Amino acid sequence: MTAPEPPAEGPRRRRTTARARGTGVRIAEVARLAGVSTATVSRALASPDLVAEETRQRVLEAVRSSGYTPNLAARTLRVARSRLVLVVIPNIITPYFSELLLGVDRALSEGGYGMLIGNLHDRPKKMDLLLDLVFSGAVDGVVLLDGKILATAERTLAGSDVPTVAVGVPTGIDVPRVLVTEREASEAVARHLLRLGHRRFAYLTGPDDNYNDAQRWAGYCAGLASAGIAPAEVVRLPGDFFGAAGLDAAAEIAALPPATRPTAMFAVSDEMAIAFVAGVKARGLSVPEDLSVVGFDGITFADYTTPMLTTVRQPREALGRSAVAMLLRLIAGEAIPASERELRLEAPLRIGGSTGPAPHCHPPVAMRSSSVREAVIDVT
Repeated sequence: MTAPEPPAEGPRRRRTTARARGTGVRIAEVARLAGVSTATVSRALASPDLVAEETRQRVLEAVRSSGYTPNLAARTLRVARSRLVLVVIPNIITPYFSELLLGVDRALSEGGYGMLIGNLHDRPKKMDLLLDLVFSGAVDGVVLLDGKILATAERTLAGSDVPTVAVGVPTGIDVPRVLVTEREASEAVARHLLRLGHRRFAYLTGPDDNYNDAQRWAGYCAGLASAGIAPAEVVRLPGDFFGAAGLDAAAEIAALPPATRPTAMFAVSDEMAIAFVAGVKARGLSVPEDLSVVGFDGITFADYTTPMLTTVRQPREALGRSAVAMLLRLIAGEAIPASERELRLEAPLRIGGSTGPAPHCHPPVAMRSSSVREAVIDVT
């Protein structure tokens, strides 16, 4: 005697995921009665703590009046979570990104999530692996710390429906993002140096076509323009955010004749600024007596240089926490309004001992007023 065959897995079986089992009431009908979206109905039933009490009561009343009974088995499958988030980072060995990761990790842990780190230092080898994680459902969300999205010839992050938030950089896809007021902070750097009497300036860049470098250069130029100094008058030296570029720049600046040598350097990362200070000091120049130096990032090590580095302090903990807060809203099914999809955090200028009056200080120059609010921390 043979056992009876199991029921066929056909369209009728699948329809129970959209329709209450044993009834003709769909979740869309409950949503219509409650005046909310179907996603809100699902949240009110599965995660009531994520829904306002008044909304939850409306949903429950609609459930009672319609006779809707959720298919618990199907709902469990739909809301299954890995409780993991992929954090994509361009280079984990840099102090800035390692410190930013702390804020991301702490916020994820508090929300009950773990973190997978996708380090793109060897980008071509990593893209397929990271996209496998995204498309296989191994992660519930993605935090992008790199402006270049995950993409290969066959697949792209934009083709997935995995919730994604960008930090520090815009991306080529429409996702919520948390940025820093880099342009305004860099304008404050220029104005600080001008107030100290400097008139000959240098700028140590980031990589070519880098969003953060472009913002910082634009702000620096805007600040200098307030005193009539044109971009062409600034000595630009190529950099890449890493320390070796600071040493190379130090050699070039120190080789210039004292009469034409810049007296103020703005390096667009603390790593480069710290290496630049070491390089010029090794060549017999004093900081800040011969050269004032400003960095950008506010990494912990900048607090312990001699002299203490003047730097723009990026709010790394707040950046990470704000991004995770947005991401968890997306994972919960919430649609973030357009007005909340871009958050800009202020980055104050921390004045340390690496900046001081220019040699043979010029008399104060009249600077045009600026609408930029200068947030300054003076620890000198």
